[in-house]
Amino acid sequence: MVVEKNVPLQPCNTFGIVARAQTLVRVRSVADLQQLLADQALARGPFFVLGGGSNIVLTGDVKPTVLKMEIKGLRLVEQTERAWIVEAGAGEVWHDCVAWTLAQGFAGLENLALIPGTVGASPVQNIGAYGVELQDRFESLDAVDLITGQSFTLDAAQCAFGYRDSVFKHAPSPAQGQGGLPRGMGLAGRAVITHVRFRLPRPWKPVLGYLELERRRAEAGVDQPTAQQIFDWVCDIRRAKLPDPAVVGNAGSFFKNPTVTPEQCADIIARDPKIVHYPMPDGSIKLAAGWLIDACGWKGKSVGKAGVYEKQALVLVNRGQGADSVTGGEVMTLARAIQTSVYERFGIRLEPEPVVV
Repeated sequence: MVVEKNVPLQPCNTFGIVARAQTLVRVRSVADLQQLLADQALARGPFFVLGGGSNIVLTGDVKPTVLKMEIKGLRLVEQTERAWIVEAGAGEVWHDCVAWTLAQGFAGLENLALIPGTVGASPVQNIGAYGVELQDRFESLDAVDLITGQSFTLDAAQCAFGYRDSVFKHAPSPAQGQGGLPRGMGLAGRAVITHVRFRLPRPWKPVLGYLELERRRAEAGVDQPTAQQIFDWVCDIRRAKLPDPAVVGNAGSFFKNPTVTPEQCADIIARDPKIVHYPMPDGSIKLAAGWLIDACGWKGKSVGKAGVYEKQALVLVNRGQGADSVTGGEVMTLARAIQTSVYERFGIRLEPEPVVV
């Protein structure tokens, strides 16, 4: 366990916001967590779990003890006739994990290529892209209770996955108590993920439902693309639409795509026939948040050093640099202004994806 004081967090968040952690603990094993929780000074918490810093907005210095998750490891756990079960440490870079599975011949994660962040954050957010969500490829995860120090395992049902949602995004119930860790209840701030296992299907079938992927397939003249081809197409599409955080600070898609009833969608279409929308299996309609924001005239606009990306209105970016970086306050002021515009025009409340600290 490595404990550091007064640590700059600008390199640790993809928005590039200037902030510091009063105390930062580098967690490289489950034993590090147990050592942390055995330390009377550190165990009191509260804690803030930090992975790749790709889904957070820092609005000031972080007072809770920062747990920087750096647990590594990639391995095949089991091979059956129907699936490969692959395990990854929470500190592995997500995209590197996807690339590794493909290199080993384990297809299934290719649609999720180039999503920023670490493996440990993937179940928290139930990440998804191009027709695949993490829950579609999830087997189980290991975590540690930050109060009792006990390790435990959760399956998909216990993670309570939803659209960009899971049990790890909800606060514990007061009735949870200090002794055990009842399943199916909020675990935000209560537990930290250490390892994640994926169930990658055998035989593999490509997921090509999204228009951009179908267009790539048609352009390539390929009837049955390989997983590697889909991986390459997804990377090309994302690089063309989204800014590289190493060049332009950002937290990826800033707002969730809202869902509405068919009746609400029909009402909006009557006023705005070009609105981008997708029918969902449960009968609801998903609207493209980026389209809504663009329709309100925000693409390319700025508030202070916070801006809306010129190529994709769903992405807020850092127009500052170095010590003269955007502040979390500027980012949230811009986000609230966008929310107000979309609500006033469409009657829809956009919900931010990143965690605001």
